[in-house]
Amino acid sequence: MSRIRSVATSALAVNRRTVLAATGAAAVSAGVGYALRPTDSQAATTTPAADTAAEAPVAQSRRAPAAAPLAPYTRGTTVATVAAPRTSSGFRRLGDGPGWARVVRGDLAAAKSGRAGRRTALAAFVQLTDMHIIDAQHPMRLEYLRSTDVHAWRPQEALTVHGAIALVERINALRGAPVTGAPLHFAMTTGDNTDNNAKTELEWFLTVMSGGRISANSGDPRHYEGVMNSGIKQYWQPDTTVRDADKQRGFPHLDGFLAAAIRELNSPGLNLPWYSTVGNHDAMPLGCYGSHADPWLTEYAMGGKKLMSLPAAEAKKLQDAIKTAKDPKGVGFRELLKAHARDMRSVTPDENRAPYTPTEYLKAHLDPAHRGLGPVGHGYSTANLDAGTQYYSFRIADDVIGISLDTTDAGGHYEGSVGTAQLKWLEKTLKDNKDSYAIVFSHHTSKSMDNTRPDPARPGERRHSGAEVVSLLSRQRNVLAWVNGHIHRNDITAHSGSGGGHGFWEISTASHVDYPQLARVIELVDNKDGTLSLFTTCVESSAPHRTDFADLSQTGLAALYRELSFNAPGASTTLGGAARDRNTELVLKKG
Repeated sequence: MSRIRSVATSALAVNRRTVLAATGAAAVSAGVGYALRPTDSQAATTTPAADTAAEAPVAQSRRAPAAAPLAPYTRGTTVATVAAPRTSSGFRRLGDGPGWARVVRGDLAAAKSGRAGRRTALAAFVQLTDMHIIDAQHPMRLEYLRSTDVHAWRPQEALTVHGAIALVERINALRGAPVTGAPLHFAMTTGDNTDNNAKTELEWFLTVMSGGRISANSGDPRHYEGVMNSGIKQYWQPDTTVRDADKQRGFPHLDGFLAAAIRELNSPGLNLPWYSTVGNHDAMPLGCYGSHADPWLTEYAMGGKKLMSLPAAEAKKLQDAIKTAKDPKGVGFRELLKAHARDMRSVTPDENRAPYTPTEYLKAHLDPAHRGLGPVGHGYSTANLDAGTQYYSFRIADDVIGISLDTTDAGGHYEGSVGTAQLKWLEKTLKDNKDSYAIVFSHHTSKSMDNTRPDPARPGERRHSGAEVVSLLSRQRNVLAWVNGHIHRNDITAHSGSGGGHGFWEISTASHVDYPQLARVIELVDNKDGTLSLFTTCVESSAPHRTDFADLSQTGLAALYRELSFNAPGASTTLGGAARDRNTELVLKKG
């Protein structure tokens, strides 16, 4: 198999491969069986002339040359330090904790001595996932499920934009790939970018990623209207003296919190190109009601009434219906809301809270206002619009291709699958690029793709499970990794090869809405000994670990976002995963 003409990372030279990456990579296919037109794959940065390429110190136009050698480094990563509790009871305050060591995993190939001195970098990128940008005042939110499940509402939900901006700031501050020092080629967000399929959330997400001012508020532009000033004791009431359930657990009283939470924010936008993958919360209202959902729900989303409380028995019934996909159109949900019309509270109507369609999702990504450093469409193209697809492939480097899948099932439910047409496209794309390494991206994990409900737009098309995708990928000699999210947990799984394949690594990364709120840097290197390695390094946002309740600035609220997520009732302490799922070196045989 022909491979990249790599250069020693110690010299940090830049060849045509990194020049391609610097231009935001090149779009290859939009899931329609043909290459894109040049206007569709146009990058947002300028490709340096061939004779000056070697002088470029990094792959992004906004990054300044480093004053010191880039690699290896730990600062700003979880190898150096991770937020950790410094109190043991009540509302647990966070501070600087010990870093996570790097673990070498040889499940698929033995790690050979001396490889550190031989290796050359092939590609490096950042994965963000499950940011769940939340319109915390949206009428469709299910906060009232907290009466049956304490984890159904998070006290940090009004601060998702603050936390996401701090994560962008951290990525911008990285000096390159932590192990090799190679330029970071791009960032990929693997779905659930929004939480409730709302136009407000989509606008905020795209502005966070590409840069600009954001008013993370909907309805009344002057006041917060939601559960946190409702006086209902099952929710944290930060601005009032109400002795709510969370304050009884030690949550603080914070005068001015809600006014600060809806103040206008500024995002610098990522300083490298970024790509987007769709998740179930991006594709369907509440992440579970299909594309054929009851149209009454749209009117409710934009309207002036919001249900804020529900008896535990009814909440349990609704939650069970969602978990088992018994109501994929939301008809039962509509009837429940209508039955509680007298229990609803008045809020300011807002047309911008309407759910967005798949077409609107694509058009928003293609909007020049959200271009940032590109590429145009952030992977999506006019070819996707024409074909009605949300999957595509793109060129990461000379001999590395990226493939973004759409694993959402428009038939309803939060678990995923892929249709026959997409599965065939995936196989064809891999075979057409058999001389390139392949990294696959999706929202769902292989184990969370067991929903084979028909897509209403393609009722005769069979849906395929994660096990079938694993089987396909395992047969290919060029597949190295499947990178995904959805489960809100760090989890890295080795999949053995079959039928001539060498196996691949499935890399699932924790969310940025639940603690520990991470992103992940992934580096691909050739060890020059018949093996390759994938290095994974988790990073937190730029917000300080230690919070100051008196600091209600944008940065202070981003720090509070993390601390609230750690203390959220029902929050899991295991989502960071075991050591073998965090900072790793994953070794593979070279095809």
